[in-house]
Amino acid sequence: MRLLVTGAAGFIGSNFVRRVLARPAGVERLVAVDLLTYAGNLANLGECLADPRVRFERLDIADRDAMAALVRAEHVDAVVNLAAETHVDRSIDDHGPFLRANVHGVLALLDAVRDRPEFRRFLQVSTDEVYGSVAQGRSVETAPLHPSSPYAASKAAADAFVQAYQATYGVPTTITRCCNNYGPHQFPEKLIPLFVTNALEDKPLPLYGDGMQVRDWIHVDDHCDALWHLVERDDTLGRVYNVSANEERTNRDVTAVILAATGRPHSLVRTVADRPGHDRRYALDAARLRATGWVPRWRFEDGIAETIAWYGRERAWVESVRSGAYRDYYEHMYGQRLREGRPAPAEREP
Repeated sequence: MRLLVTGAAGFIGSNFVRRVLARPAGVERLVAVDLLTYAGNLANLGECLADPRVRFERLDIADRDAMAALVRAEHVDAVVNLAAETHVDRSIDDHGPFLRANVHGVLALLDAVRDRPEFRRFLQVSTDEVYGSVAQGRSVETAPLHPSSPYAASKAAADAFVQAYQATYGVPTTITRCCNNYGPHQFPEKLIPLFVTNALEDKPLPLYGDGMQVRDWIHVDDHCDALWHLVERDDTLGRVYNVSANEERTNRDVTAVILAATGRPHSLVRTVADRPGHDRRYALDAARLRATGWVPRWRFEDGIAETIAWYGRERAWVESVRSGAYRDYYEHMYGQRLREGRPAPAEREP
């Protein structure tokens, strides 16, 4: 396989590259593409860059000419698209980058591969957020899409274009919709890495609203293994697969676990103004994926402990990504919220 991985220097992308390269029979060639915006970091790939099978290119996937030329030059026969703007708060603040990366970028990639008879697979990595909030039960792949944020809307649009290119042009595609990931190398803007890194420095933890939002959590290793599992199977073409470990937790419960693991007091938690349009609950039914033989290996309790330990060990990595630009973003996103926030009510033990 001659594989193109986009978003390769990001959180999920770098973990995926590492796991693919570690397999005894993986790829002949792995072309890693990343624009290296704020969440893309070459240090995430580390020793992978020295592997003779790997070629890294700093490119914008929305650059149609560049992507078409790269696909031709490398004779790419499979794409795993992990390049995306993903942070909901940033999409509320400015949706422009989300349209470029998540919609125009996907279209550029699809056009780059659509007329290549040897092309075997376009795997679009999507999100559970396209389904919107789920009051009861679990979202199945045929459920209507009800995105609540500009981020979720951009991913839903991308999913629709992927399906349209399969129907119209015959591009062989698969879509995955995964729940919330956690694990090493995650940029500290999402709940778990933000709260872990803040707790380790005795900084306040800005908990949105009442903290009773429910999320379905999966370790990034399990997600990456699911992606490779689907890439290798020809019987998954033209289908959508939910990816979930069935590990539901409220944000308050996750916060309590982090405080307990880091030995920090509950007084660090600050209740702050909620995000607009904040979905109350996500939950996925992954029976279709499990029927193909995939099973998650990480229990949340073990995975979160390993993740917290990683951030504790990798202080140099944390400091390198929390540069001046990050500090400006943090003040913009949380400064006023924290100043207007209040101590969170006393929490039960997790």
